[in-house]
Amino acid sequence: MLNTTELYNSLKFPCYVIEEDLLRRNLNLISEVAKKADVEIILAFKAFALWKTFPIFNEYINASTASSLCESLLSKEFFKSTHTYSPAYVDREIDDIARSSSHITFNSLSQFSRFFERVKQVNPRISIGIRVNPEYSEVETELYNPCAPGSRFGIMEYQLPKELPKCIDGFHCHCHCESGADVFQRTLKHIEKHFSSWFNQIKWINFGGGHLITRSDYNIDLLVDTLNSFHKRYPHLHVILEPGSAFAWQTGSLVAQVVDIVSNHNIKTAILNVSFTCHMPDCLEMPYMPVVRGAKWVNKSGELQENVYRLGGNSCLSGDYLGYWKFEKPLKVGDTIIFEDMIHYTTVKTNMFNGISHPSIAMLKSNGDFQILRDFSYLDYKIRMD
Repeated sequence: MLNTTELYNSLKFPCYVIEEDLLRRNLNLISEVAKKADVEIILAFKAFALWKTFPIFNEYINASTASSLCESLLSKEFFKSTHTYSPAYVDREIDDIARSSSHITFNSLSQFSRFFERVKQVNPRISIGIRVNPEYSEVETELYNPCAPGSRFGIMEYQLPKELPKCIDGFHCHCHCESGADVFQRTLKHIEKHFSSWFNQIKWINFGGGHLITRSDYNIDLLVDTLNSFHKRYPHLHVILEPGSAFAWQTGSLVAQVVDIVSNHNIKTAILNVSFTCHMPDCLEMPYMPVVRGAKWVNKSGELQENVYRLGGNSCLSGDYLGYWKFEKPLKVGDTIIFEDMIHYTTVKTNMFNGISHPSIAMLKSNGDFQILRDFSYLDYKIRMD
């Protein structure tokens, strides 16, 4: 097994590195769960869209879920089926979305009424669904809670007619974020309570994303049992899950380097050549505290503590920092900082605020080859404003 720490320490530039062996580990597990539970598990592009890895995905799955025109076009290029959902479709994109999608889900009855006939005219074979909201979610961070009071996502039980329009084939329901099988088991009771009276009118149900199947403590047996029990109650329904994080969970790192060390009121900050707001936005939004290889996170100020540093990004945002971490020895300019588990919800959400150099994207192949998938340059920054 290649020593990744040694490899990463040899890099002199910031880089996201996805490891093929770890990706295949997740894909194997997800594929096994899909077979045991007799469900379809598809990739959500909103969490992972590194298309140069999709030939590997094609060995395990054949469908993905898209949230926009660009994602639906990307999916059509690489996968057999595309399940598209957006909070609101716009007139100038709906035709192309319909052409590139096998399934389309509407967020509201007004959107459905406005576009369903047009969608069917453009793509007669497309399967139409609507998103429903059971008004129950155990996601604690409101920014990520799709069922919070006043949510803009989905149709409430009282808003549905007793008889669905005949062209509606399915329900889509998303309630989770990095959740366990026990959360899904509890949530399912609410979904059935509110919407099971319509189940005999539909053909499929999509239980959305946020099922963190590949997390080490995830109760896979409970998930399989819960889904198989659901099949017994509703044998005619095709069941779909569309996790994003689960596919890329703990499959790689963001490798950065220390470019300066500053001190203010005895707080030492190691400034890196990457940015939290640009390259790790979930760390500030969630907030999500990443694991730093070879360091221990400490829940107190670094003031007067030996080898304790706050880690700072290189943007002009005052709050572009995180931490504190205790390292084995003092940091110095040029040292490597490895942020673990930085593949899902990173590369898809990065930005070029301040024109900061974007980390490269690479893959560590199973045979030990280190392959650069993408380098970024000034032209990438300039062309966004072209």
